[in-house]
Amino acid sequence: MQMTGDAGLLRVLVVDDSGAQRRILAASLRKWGFAVDEADSGHNALERCRFRPPDLVLSDWMMPGMDGLEFCQHFRALPRETYGYFILLTSKTEKDAVARGLDCGADDFLTKPVNTAELRARINAGQRVLRMERELQAKSERLSGALDELQGLYDAIDRDLVQARKIQESLVPDRFCAFGRSQVSMLLKPCGHVGGDLVGLFCPGENRIGVYSIDVSGHGITSALMTARLASYLSGRFLDQNIALQRRLERFFVMRPPGEVARDLNDRLLADAGVEEYFTMVYATVDLRSGHVRMVQAGHPHPVIQRAQGTVEFAGQGGLPIGLLPGADYTCFDLRLNPGDRLLLYSDGFTESEDGTGAMLGEEGLVSMLTDQVGRSGPEVLDDMFWALSHREGGGPMADDVSAVLLEYWGPD
Repeated sequence: MQMTGDAGLLRVLVVDDSGAQRRILAASLRKWGFAVDEADSGHNALERCRFRPPDLVLSDWMMPGMDGLEFCQHFRALPRETYGYFILLTSKTEKDAVARGLDCGADDFLTKPVNTAELRARINAGQRVLRMERELQAKSERLSGALDELQGLYDAIDRDLVQARKIQESLVPDRFCAFGRSQVSMLLKPCGHVGGDLVGLFCPGENRIGVYSIDVSGHGITSALMTARLASYLSGRFLDQNIALQRRLERFFVMRPPGEVARDLNDRLLADAGVEEYFTMVYATVDLRSGHVRMVQAGHPHPVIQRAQGTVEFAGQGGLPIGLLPGADYTCFDLRLNPGDRLLLYSDGFTESEDGTGAMLGEEGLVSMLTDQVGRSGPEVLDDMFWALSHREGGGPMADDVSAVLLEYWGPD
C-alpha cells in the first residue's frame, strides 16, 4: 500500500510510550511496505517531525508529559509543504472526546486495542487523502508555473502596448495649430492602450488646410494598425505621400476634392483581401481666406457648426463607411464659416457615451456641452468637454475611443 512515484514510500511515525505497542504497530506497517519511524513521547515525536516531517502519524492519546492532543496541536503548527495525516489511538469512545480530538487537528481515530484490519483500512483512507493532496499540489504548482509564464507574456505585451500608444500619439504630434487668427485643436483619447480613432490636419500651402476625423471599426491593436496606415495616407509631414494632395509644376500642392479622396481610400481598403476593418470619416478642406469648407461625410457623426452668435447646426447626410462596398460613391457638400464660427468634427465616442442609467449623450447633449464652452478657446474647449463626458460616465475607463477636431475660424489676417 505504499505510495509510488515521486512521493516514494509513505513515511509513518508511530508515537506511544508503550514499547510493546509501538513494536506491534511498526511490524504491521513495515509488513505492508511503509517506512516506519518510532517515538516514545510527544516531545521526542515533535523533534522528529521538525527534522523530517512524516506523511502520517499514529499517536497514542494518553501519554505522560505531552499527551496526544497537545502533540497534535504542535504538529499542526509546524511549517511544512505537504499535508500530514494524523490518527489518534485511544480507548475513549465518548462523542465529546472525539469532538475535542477533531478540534485539535486529528483526521481519524482508532480504538485500542487496535484491530489489524481496521488499522489497515484507516491507513488506506489516509493514504488516499494524501495522494489526492499531493496530486492537487502538483497541479497547483503546474498552474502557478503557467500563471507565471502568462504573467511574463502579459508584461511583455503590456510593454509593447505602452510603446504602441506612444507611437499612436505621435500620429497627432501637435494638439494645437494656429493659422493666422484661426486655430485648430485636436483631442485623441483611446479607451485602452491603443484605439481606432484618428484625427489630423495638414497644410499644403498658405491659407489652406485639410482636417479629418476617422473612426476605425473595432478596438485595440488591429484598429490601431489601421489608423497608422491611414495616417500615412493623409500625412501632414510628408506631403508627397498624402493621397489628398496633388503636386503641380513641382512647386506647390493642390487639394483633391474630398469625395475623390474618400473613393480612393475605399478602393485601397477593398483591394487588400485580408483586411476586414472599415472606417467612418469626415474630411474637410478649408479656405481660411473665404471661410469656404468642402467636406465629405462617410458614415461618421454629423459635423457641428457653432455660429458666432451661439446657434448650432449639424451638417451632412451620413454617407457610407469606407471599406464596405466596392464602387461606393461619396458626394461632397459645401458650407461657409464666418468669423467667430466653430467647426467640430468628432467620433461617436461622444454621442454614444452612456451615463449610469444607460442613457446616451446624443446630439442634444453634445450641443449642450459645446454651448457651455462659450468664452473658451483652443485645447481647453475639448479638454473640458472630455472631462464632462468622463464625469458623466462615472469617472472610470471610457467605453469607446473619444476624439475630436475643433476649427475656430476668425477670417483672414
